[in-house]
Amino acid sequence: MPGSDETSGDLPVTGSLVVPAAALGWRFSRSSGPGGQGVNTADSRVELSVAPLQLPGLTDVQRDRLAQRLAGRLVDGVLTVTASEHRQQLRNRQAARERLAAVLRAALAAPPAARRRTKPTRGSQERRIQAKKQRGELKRSRRRWD
Repeated sequence: MPGSDETSGDLPVTGSLVVPAAALGWRFSRSSGPGGQGVNTADSRVELSVAPLQLPGLTDVQRDRLAQRLAGRLVDGVLTVTASEHRQQLRNRQAARERLAAVLRAALAAPPAARRRTKPTRGSQERRIQAKKQRGELKRSRRRWD
């Protein structure tokens, strides 16, 4: 079966990072999901594990970012993703690979640029004050009993 489908090769995460197939650890177990009578015999649940901090090709910045952002998901330095939503093991393997790549991609993403604080323009300040005065005048006109 190795090499016969797209679930057995290297896992591309970003343009510069590819997780080698040897770094991926697979475990299979019985799924609690759909499957009828076959659910009692088929090991369709998939657990995909990788040690992201030991991946080759990571810079020190990327390694630190992974360690910080995945701190809550790492158990002994290993990240595990599970998939059991499909009846076939092959489809669960594909789903687990996609999920792992998405988690690593999100953890490696650069932080957003800091917001530049800006001052409101003079015109916007004047419009705001004018609108407040108009509203106050309207309410004041409702109080008069002439």
